[in-house]
Amino acid sequence: MQFPESWLREFCNPALSTAELAETLTMAGLEVEELKPVAPPFSRIVVGEIKEAAQHPNADRLRVCQVDVGQPELLTIVCGAPNARVGIKVPCAMVGAELPPGEDGQPFLIKVGKLRGVESFGMLCSARELKLSEDHGGLLELAAEAVVGQNIREHLLLDDTLFTLKLTPNLAHCLSVYGVAREVSALTGAPLKTPAFAKAECTLTEVLPVKVSAPDLCGRFSGRIIRGVNPKAATPDWMVDRLARCGQRSVTALVDISNYVMFELGRPSHIFDLDKIHGGLDVRWGRAGELLKLLNGNTVTVDAQVGVIADAVQVESLAGIMGGDATAVSDDTSNIYVEAAFWWPKAIAGRSRRFNFSTDAGHRFERGVDPESTVEHIERITQLVLEICATPATVCGPVDDQQVAMPQPAKVALRVARAARVLGMPLTQAQCVKALTGLGLPVTEADGVIEVTPPSYRFDLQIEEDLIEEVVRMIGFHKLPQTPPQAPITAKLRPENQRSPFAVRHALAALGYQETINFSFCDERWEHELAGNPNPIKLLNPIASQMSVMRSSLLGSLLQVLKFNQDRKAQRVRVFEIGRVFLRDASVVSSDTTVQGFDQPMRVAGVAMGPVDAPEWGCKERPVDFFDVKGDLEALFAPICLSFEPAEHPAMHPGRCARVLCAGAAVGFVGELHPKWRQSLDLVQAPVMFEVDLKAALGRQVPRFEAVPRFQAVERDIAVLVAESVTHNALMQAIWAAPCGGILRDAVLFDIYRPKPQAADVQDGVPEKSMAIRLTLNAQDATLSEQQIEEAVAAVVATLSEKVAARQRV
Repeated sequence: MQFPESWLREFCNPALSTAELAETLTMAGLEVEELKPVAPPFSRIVVGEIKEAAQHPNADRLRVCQVDVGQPELLTIVCGAPNARVGIKVPCAMVGAELPPGEDGQPFLIKVGKLRGVESFGMLCSARELKLSEDHGGLLELAAEAVVGQNIREHLLLDDTLFTLKLTPNLAHCLSVYGVAREVSALTGAPLKTPAFAKAECTLTEVLPVKVSAPDLCGRFSGRIIRGVNPKAATPDWMVDRLARCGQRSVTALVDISNYVMFELGRPSHIFDLDKIHGGLDVRWGRAGELLKLLNGNTVTVDAQVGVIADAVQVESLAGIMGGDATAVSDDTSNIYVEAAFWWPKAIAGRSRRFNFSTDAGHRFERGVDPESTVEHIERITQLVLEICATPATVCGPVDDQQVAMPQPAKVALRVARAARVLGMPLTQAQCVKALTGLGLPVTEADGVIEVTPPSYRFDLQIEEDLIEEVVRMIGFHKLPQTPPQAPITAKLRPENQRSPFAVRHALAALGYQETINFSFCDERWEHELAGNPNPIKLLNPIASQMSVMRSSLLGSLLQVLKFNQDRKAQRVRVFEIGRVFLRDASVVSSDTTVQGFDQPMRVAGVAMGPVDAPEWGCKERPVDFFDVKGDLEALFAPICLSFEPAEHPAMHPGRCARVLCAGAAVGFVGELHPKWRQSLDLVQAPVMFEVDLKAALGRQVPRFEAVPRFQAVERDIAVLVAESVTHNALMQAIWAAPCGGILRDAVLFDIYRPKPQAADVQDGVPEKSMAIRLTLNAQDATLSEQQIEEAVAAVVATLSEKVAARQRV
């Protein structure tokens, strides 16, 4: 909310500077977001009157003006403004004046100049040149009663400050200049000037028939007929200026009056063209399919959830939000109907957002506007209409006031002891009473308890905590003690066998991957086809059509990043993400960190495409493959050993995909992108990707001491023939399962031999391959004997024969 300081001080003028007043409001919960001067600094600019205006002898678009600035002699000033004419009063910058800084940030100094051979002793100014507005169509014309020679800052009241308040929704009573002044009076003790409006003389008995059919929409409806107004009357300059300083442009006198009273007293109202109303008005809920063209030009379709004001023919207004175009006042209007109503906040809340716009009226009514002041505010509007738009034929009718469902105030009790405990500072009952009565709240005292009956304009006072907030607002938030927490704080230590997610990030970054952060929303097609999730979690209000469901896999987001980089000619891409996925799981119960029916595990995923290494002279370039990414995954988990088994995943190549096992438990997948997805994304190369549970990646083995062997190790090489289907993992599991008496230290596959197809070894019709393994044997207590070595090797060969049907090559 924006307003000029001068208007506020007309209602309450405390002995505080502008900065002190802003600090007082902020410390009371009315945050002053910005203080801005009405006009930038400038000097020696006065009111001047053009006495003569002759054509420049050497320029068609220039005029030589003789200007009276209150000095003995007229000033000769050359001006090119199209509206420079005899008789008007305009701002005149005399020689030596400083205009507001331009684009270079330096003030513009007025000197004696010569334009096309004619000397000019000053400058006539537009509003834009004074930085008062963006209007630069001509000179800023001043009122005819302006005093020649008067400082322009005094004449236009430019030594003023614009306050911009950032109000929370519970401070609806401060959405007006008078409402803020009421708070300032309570905070500073300065007297409050309460406006009083005399009742207009009613010489007309006519009343417009109004029916309130929806008491749950409108609790009070007041209106008055005024006939014989002049809609073409000019809005007074003082009103135009105040509206502009509140951020509202001037429209017409009748519209300006309605807006002015809203900013002044916080009451949105509406003025109908009486002659355009068919019959009477009906305040009701809308009906499905009804159309209404609004004042902003939009045509909306209402339903039973939206309140309207209708006549006998059509809907005329959106209740509490915006009037309709059909009954809007115009230059042809002569008779008007002034309406002020109390709309229930719940009946207005959210309605304007359904039509993708917001209004000042809706903003106020959905927070609550005083139901007791409708008649008073109609009298204020009537007073201004009679002052500005009256004609000899103007007559007023009586105020028709229908109170159908007024809110009933409920008393709220405040326990002084509880207030002190909540605020963490000592409080007395006298302090609480002083704070509450200063706000104009009627109180009833008892021993340690204060009962408050909220006034009609305070919709926010409903529970005890609301009163505690009012007390601390009046005392000042800055006076709350800075008490450190009294509860014992125990650092949450991470178990030694776990590492932090940051360590995982650093490990992947060391492997050449770059981290990305993506939305948790994705395309529903990805979930169906890429993640194999037939029933994804759908969003009720997606931010975009391609982000309509919650992701159950990180791979779709990473592939999108990969595609983005490839389209920008990135040759080598390695990206990863650590993020949450969202799965349906009926076994999950609600807690502080979970939602019933939904599992939200953290995962880590990566995608690699392009050359294995950055280009260099020392090695030949080759594309990344399955084993490179498998190695990265093993390096990430090291020293924990992973195992892999063939598997299938909807996003991965059927024959180039493996399930990742950690300690025998499946923790994720690694593999090459499925060809159909590579084709769909138009990728130049099939990327290799992985996705594993973050919890598994966080685990680590606690280092433990092992003595360095004192005796020399022995190495033995064996070569065995196995079926082509036997994997490295199966071979190693068989070797380590051999009963070697604890002396087997290491086993490494160092060679695989496959004969040429025409001479392939075949055992029972099954193709075979030769796998060579180097065994490292050692004992802690003595040097191994030849017998021990032979027995260990024989045990390994026997176990291989038993587990994988291997035959030793000779």
